[in-house]
Amino acid sequence: MKTLLKVMLTIAAIFASTFILGRVLGILTENNVREWLELASTLSVLTVAAVVIGLLAIDLFVAVPTLTIVIVGSYFLGFEWGFSAAMAGSALAAFGGYAICSRWGESALSRVIRDKKQRSEMRDAFTAHGPGMIMLARAAPILPEVTACMAGMTKMPLARFAMFWLIGTLPYMSIAAYAGSVSTLDDPRPAIFAALGLYAVMWAGWFFYRKWWMKGGARLLV
Repeated sequence: MKTLLKVMLTIAAIFASTFILGRVLGILTENNVREWLELASTLSVLTVAAVVIGLLAIDLFVAVPTLTIVIVGSYFLGFEWGFSAAMAGSALAAFGGYAICSRWGESALSRVIRDKKQRSEMRDAFTAHGPGMIMLARAAPILPEVTACMAGMTKMPLARFAMFWLIGTLPYMSIAAYAGSVSTLDDPRPAIFAALGLYAVMWAGWFFYRKWWMKGGARLLV
């Protein structure tokens, strides 16, 4: 388990460095995102959708404010288009990370963890605990990309990864998109309540999952 955490923290540190760099340079901030989406809305619905998809897709390489993108994008697009664009962009990031790490993750992993036995133990640990991590990954920034990379690196079957990713992502994106679609500049409360509620529910999920995990319940997901 320690090896698994070490690898995940290493990947998280790489993603976190892009987040910090973006903030230092003043790019991909919440204000930037709002400005770009507002500009795109003056052009066409398809332009807004493309910007939402593009921003969420590059989350694999540069950390972006995902919830803000989905909520503001859905404000301009409406629920159906907003939800579709959010799922498409998130899928590109998730399955892109899975594919890249499935192809090149083993060589990178061997540099971080040189002991073959430890790498095998890490894979076993992710097989047992990875499903829960993937489903609850939206509780924190960076974690969705980390779990996607881990799934590819440990050769989790694609269909299995897709199932757990959908379980965790569909409700999150649908609530965020709906909140954005019913919010207005005069009444942003739905978006605010949705953001607070989503994080509260996801963190509560982590709390109860951890208790279940400590009792050995995570083995049921293997």
